[in-house]
Amino acid sequence: MEQHQVVIYLLAMVAGAGIGLTAPGLSASLEHAINPVLGALLYVTFLQVPVADLARSIRDARFLSAAMVINFVIVPLVVAAMFFLLPADQAIRVGVLLVLLCPCVDYVIVFSRLAGGSSERLLAATPLLLIAQMALLPLFLLLFMGPELADIVEVGPFLEAFLVLIMIPLILAWATQVWAARKPAGRTVYAAASTLMVPLMAAVLAIVVASQIPAIDDNLADVVAVIPFYIAFLIVMAFAGRALAAAFRLDVGGSRAIVFSGATRNSLVVLPLALALPDGLELAAAVVVTQTFVEVIGMVIYVRLIPRLVPDVAPAPT
Repeated sequence: MEQHQVVIYLLAMVAGAGIGLTAPGLSASLEHAINPVLGALLYVTFLQVPVADLARSIRDARFLSAAMVINFVIVPLVVAAMFFLLPADQAIRVGVLLVLLCPCVDYVIVFSRLAGGSSERLLAATPLLLIAQMALLPLFLLLFMGPELADIVEVGPFLEAFLVLIMIPLILAWATQVWAARKPAGRTVYAAASTLMVPLMAAVLAIVVASQIPAIDDNLADVVAVIPFYIAFLIVMAFAGRALAAAFRLDVGGSRAIVFSGATRNSLVVLPLALALPDGLELAAAVVVTQTFVEVIGMVIYVRLIPRLVPDVAPAPT
């Protein structure tokens, strides 16, 4: 499965799309399954990150600084450049802002690791990225949309995501590492869990696509207009991330991780924010969902292309 993982992921998305289009009534139930399966995937990912590596990563000020700059300086500038080219519909613009201005803190770790990025450094940056986006998102909305929409952001979904998707899987993974170091049974569980990365990733992709496709299909004419912007964002951020990583003189693993951090967005966390918007802004949720679909496909492509964009032997800085 490791050798054919990209094909498996593409097939999983196709299967998810088929399920979502033929049985749209399942979307609500499948949506409830996203967090548990994503949490299981992150648990397996965290198993591969020894505690000692994470401790060293927390002290990596250069990488953490690069992660903050790419997400809270470069990304807002890229979004600002495309903002006035977006459709004039306020709901569309709010949806795009919500999803593009918040960096991903969950499956970015998985995709980065698949491409040879430093997953332990991304994990170490997670609390900082979460706190910063909670604090800065209202300010960004104020700058882009005006004061009437600056107070729509709620802290609850961010805290819930941090607890359910990051802290609980991380604590369980560390407990498993300790168990594996002391007991044969722990080593057996560790080895078995470590084989589940590809199946769990395929399950996450299938469930996300199946649960979100109906919302896209119901608003297809409105959301198609934002797809080119999401594609352009992925393309621009690949090169912006590489350039910033070079400016910070990061190694190959750190450079790839920065590219993924800048490109992946926090759609699974901000979707509840979009669903809770006041009347007249219902379309924002479909706009967020569309970004999820585009990004999932984009990440599968990134896993193949980013190692070529940031090769194992990095060119000497000029």
